[in-house]
Amino acid sequence: MNIKYYQEDKLLKIELEEDIDHHTTEEIRRRVDYEIERHIPRKVIFDFNNVSFMDSAGIGMLLGRYKLVNMLGGEVEICNTNQSIKRILRMCGIVKLINVIEKNDKEAI
Repeated sequence: MNIKYYQEDKLLKIELEEDIDHHTTEEIRRRVDYEIERHIPRKVIFDFNNVSFMDSAGIGMLLGRYKLVNMLGGEVEICNTNQSIKRILRMCGIVKLINVIEKNDKEAI
């Protein structure tokens, strides 16, 4: 599992580098929770640029990180999703909780 982290002030950007499914979510949870607890960011951005597939385990992972960051007073955003992942996020209602940013909306740090 290759995950890249970029921290600047109170922003933590997490670049996920492979598909998110029941085989990878536990490792992602463990590593992302560590970075969140270490930096206590005001905003966490999950960059899905290199993710082509996500199943329900990925939805659960995102909801758990949303709850953790929200409890710490921060917010979560998701950026650079493909059409398939956007459709999954809309169908499960995550877009009501987590802002999904289009590629053209913001520049990455």
